[in-house]
Amino acid sequence: MVNYAFVIAGSEATGGAGIQVDLKTFQHLNVYGIGAITCLVAFDPKDNWNHRFVPVDAQVIANQIEAATAAHDLDVVKIGMLGTPATIDTVATALEENKFKHVVLDPVLICKGQEPGAALDTDTALRAKVLPQATVVTPNNFEATTLSGLEKLETVEDLKEAARLIHEQGPQYVVVKGGMDFPGENAVDVLFDGSSYHVFSEPKIGEERVSGAGCTFAAVITAELAKGAEVVDAVATAKRVVTRAVQDAVASNAPFTSVWLAEDNN
Repeated sequence: MVNYAFVIAGSEATGGAGIQVDLKTFQHLNVYGIGAITCLVAFDPKDNWNHRFVPVDAQVIANQIEAATAAHDLDVVKIGMLGTPATIDTVATALEENKFKHVVLDPVLICKGQEPGAALDTDTALRAKVLPQATVVTPNNFEATTLSGLEKLETVEDLKEAARLIHEQGPQYVVVKGGMDFPGENAVDVLFDGSSYHVFSEPKIGEERVSGAGCTFAAVITAELAKGAEVVDAVATAKRVVTRAVQDAVASNAPFTSVWLAEDNN
């Protein structure tokens, strides 16, 4: 039996994040991956590796989704970087039309290649049109403060409160990731299902962020749901796999490392 997972996300040309790492994660977990590209992000090595951001035309995105959903019976989808209100409209419509069993939203709120006003419009549209359709949403520390309205997340109780406030906006499950910005020696994540909290904690690895960790985390959840796992178990697997992928991170000529899924990381 083949399990399928769909991803709608941006392309990141170094291979360390975006749809490239999503599809690699699906394959690593023995899930057949299908993807639709929403935007192109190319770091600029001549300008301090800042983002160069190009959105894909909304009709082209719709065409990709139409082709993928016609070719395969897809009931689990991951939503990554969308980038513009027009893209969000297109994807929100696709979610409504296809009635996926599970929607995993990695709520990418900021792209350094966008003007602040455009970024705010995108954030507002994402919150209004896609967030309420999510089965699971996986905000990082910054995204969770933005979505919850809290000023900072410094304790496990803060993470729980952020998860509760985001849950009120419509998603069924919220995983708030404390990450490197969370005080202390451990990377702490909190899952809230509307009634119960689950805390996941592993020692932090190094002192710098690793590219692709957030993408991989949501992609693992997506793949595990495609295989029939319960959400709590899928999040536990994601925590374990990403911790190992960060440990095995690979360096490049870019000023950051990227996650690596070694063969024995299962």
